[in-house]
Amino acid sequence: MHSEYSVHDSTIRLSDVVRSAANDQQSALGLTDLGNTFAYIKFYRLARESGIKPILGIELRLRMDSKAIETPRIILLCKNRLGYKKLCRIVSRGWLEYGQLRQQGTISLDWFLEDDPLLGGSMSDDLICLSGGMFGELGVNSLKVEVSEKEILDKTREYLKIFGDNFYLETQKAGFLHEEIFFKKTLYIADKLSIPIVATHPIQFLEKSEFLSHQARVAISEGETLTSLKTSTNYTSEQYFLSQDEMESRFKDFPEALENTLEIVKRCNLEFEFGSVQLPRFSIGGSASMPDYLKEKAFEGLKQKLTPDVFSVERKQKYEKRLNLECDVISKMGFSSYFLIVADFVNWAKDNGVPVGPGRGSGAGSLVAYCLNITDVDPIKFSLLFERFLNPERVSMPDFDIDFCQEQRYRVIEYEKNKYGTEAVSQIITFGTMASRAVIRDAGRVLELPYTFCDQISKLVPVVQNKPLSLKEARNAEPLLARRE
Repeated sequence: MHSEYSVHDSTIRLSDVVRSAANDQQSALGLTDLGNTFAYIKFYRLARESGIKPILGIELRLRMDSKAIETPRIILLCKNRLGYKKLCRIVSRGWLEYGQLRQQGTISLDWFLEDDPLLGGSMSDDLICLSGGMFGELGVNSLKVEVSEKEILDKTREYLKIFGDNFYLETQKAGFLHEEIFFKKTLYIADKLSIPIVATHPIQFLEKSEFLSHQARVAISEGETLTSLKTSTNYTSEQYFLSQDEMESRFKDFPEALENTLEIVKRCNLEFEFGSVQLPRFSIGGSASMPDYLKEKAFEGLKQKLTPDVFSVERKQKYEKRLNLECDVISKMGFSSYFLIVADFVNWAKDNGVPVGPGRGSGAGSLVAYCLNITDVDPIKFSLLFERFLNPERVSMPDFDIDFCQEQRYRVIEYEKNKYGTEAVSQIITFGTMASRAVIRDAGRVLELPYTFCDQISKLVPVVQNKPLSLKEARNAEPLLARRE
């Protein structure tokens, strides 16, 4: 299944598809977005809350030589936590290592033969591989007249050599051209090499009636129109969410393929741990505890800032009282190491010529942060509240908003990697969604409606606090929109 996080080719919202699976009493649901793992945590939580076992995987494109037009796909599923880590390493490498002729985000099959210097074993360990169906390397070759049977069998043996009993031949019945021919050839290969076949379904939209909306989504992404996509064979109207009865009906002539899906479900047991803080280990040396070391450093910083010629004894006592209070709260909440980690890389940046902002957000209300030089804003002077940043009554991970120079921030990231190891440092992403006015204009473009007409309709969407209302809210707020439909 592709979700909305595949960005390019799916209109499925995770909450909707999980609800549909739960209503159909499905025991498991697989997610294999294209080239990313963005939706893992959200999907995992939604599935668990609904009593569904989440099967987490990915669809990746394989690198071919420079003459190849097709970029066949491969499906990888995580068996456990180690498999998830190896999958992340493979995906990251695919996005980071690419040449002029190689599309970013593609991978090489040879990578799975390599030893993993970080996690041990080979890169293929703890990963289940599905052949990719008609759009996999084996599927593409089996439909080519010029590719011999021997070449297809030899290529299949390569996959078996890499993945062993974690390799499955994938077949689908979603209305694609030459589907029956491919199915017969898959049966032949499976029988010849004793490889299990698994039935899957390439879900791109929730209901069959949403096919046109899905095509519009693809057209927007590719800069095309619906007319130009009518000749495309990449998607069919059958790629909607199927019930268990519908899947059984489609594969009634080969129930073993459905049984193998249950076998894969049993083998995939990736679990995530939530609710606990997992920070890299900060080394302080000596026998002092982390809270004591933080307090010592904070008071050293306060001493440098409270010079006798500027601060009276009374004002000094006020600062010391506030600092003691903050240190106690930080210690009780277990965030001493977090403050020390942040102070370490911020001070490294300042000492090594990387411009750093003075402080932003609720973190500027911390006197400890000010004393550790994380921020340059005196919270007492400006009457800023520490409780807005860290409050024992509302336990949540503190979050400093720190601004680094965009041209130099890579140096800070490299410093962190060298200090704590690459496995302890990661970067995050934010997702942007199209506002209602932009949606109307883009939808009009793919439908080949006049721009002036679409622009007039988009301007009917009310704007509240510099943000256009959603389409649903706009229809209720502006009667003219309903009349234009």
